[in-house]
Amino acid sequence: MSNTDFTKEYFSMKEEHAIEYAKTVLKFFDESAELNCKEIGDGNLNYVFKVFDEKSGKSVIIKQAGPVARISDEFKLSPDRNRIESEILKIQGTLAPGLVPEVYKYDSIMNCCSMEDLSDHTILRTALLEHKEFPLLADHITTFLVNTLLLTTDVVMEHKEKKELVKTFINPELCEISEDLVYTEPFYDCERNDIFEATKAFAKELLWDDKKFILETAKLKFEFMTNAQCLIHGDLHSGSIFVAENSTKVIDPEFAFYGPAGYDIGNVVAHCIFALANGNATITEEKEKKEYISWLEETIANVIDMFKEKFNKVWEEKATERVAKYEGFKEYYLNGVLRDTAAVTGLELARRIIGLAHVKDITSIQDETKRAEAEKFCLNVAKELIMNRENMLEGKNYLELIEAFKK
Repeated sequence: MSNTDFTKEYFSMKEEHAIEYAKTVLKFFDESAELNCKEIGDGNLNYVFKVFDEKSGKSVIIKQAGPVARISDEFKLSPDRNRIESEILKIQGTLAPGLVPEVYKYDSIMNCCSMEDLSDHTILRTALLEHKEFPLLADHITTFLVNTLLLTTDVVMEHKEKKELVKTFINPELCEISEDLVYTEPFYDCERNDIFEATKAFAKELLWDDKKFILETAKLKFEFMTNAQCLIHGDLHSGSIFVAENSTKVIDPEFAFYGPAGYDIGNVVAHCIFALANGNATITEEKEKKEYISWLEETIANVIDMFKEKFNKVWEEKATERVAKYEGFKEYYLNGVLRDTAAVTGLELARRIIGLAHVKDITSIQDETKRAEAEKFCLNVAKELIMNRENMLEGKNYLELIEAFKK
């Protein structure tokens, strides 16, 4: 019989606790189930347990938030992020059906949530590191983006209802991480930065020593902190997307809060560019490389162009705010989103090269010369996107920029 009490106070679970929790609290499995558990979390913040029945194959994911981040004890975090994640997934599941996992239960004492197991899917970053292609990715992810972003704005929502959501998902601790790691630390010689030695002098000359560029990053930081535009995912990189041949599922919205829509779109685009840099550096067979790079470029362009097309359609169908229907306002609003998208694409490209949290797309490049070239490519594209963000309004603008710096 169980001797662990999950109802009194929080403690950090281990695999044996997760099995017991699934049995006694979730009551997810039959009494005869032969349960096993693996801790599968590879992110920077949480512990993720997969509990499964050896006989039937039935499984559940239990995700627990601890008081500090896995990446560093310096980051003290409110476990309330688990509540935010659970509630956001339910909202996103309503707005974009089939594009997020189903949530079963949120537990405020153990700071954990249980949800659908997506083991039949693959993490997008893992798949991209294997240079796999997903022709439906751009279509699926732009549907998710338009539905979760536009439908939670003042354009569509009743304003008091929207303000209640702003209050509910204020998320100060995780916003502070983004403010520091994305908008601040990569743009000076911060001791917490972790830079590949072959790239450091280049980063200093290209970015840190350019006062005009640094000023733009300051403007962008304050826009991020003050623009409560819509309910954003807040961390929509390729490690937060599960893919299968005909399915895409977005996970891990614990950074969610009311912020600028371009933050989510820009993260998606940036991580496609990282994948492109990896493919360019590591694929040796020219035909394979050409096909893979071509698919990624098409995906990047489609994320921008499909987003615009779907955004315009949903705006026409769903906009309720009177002044949003004034002639020219939709174009003004959308151009602002696209400007922010370009800026965030640049910020994400830069911070993953210079800052504390890297991506395997780049760090797994074994040839040091090719890694340095890939990093410099990302930084060059990043700077142009930030400095020229007002003009990045179509997918082809991104492809022209990539072509200009691609070796």
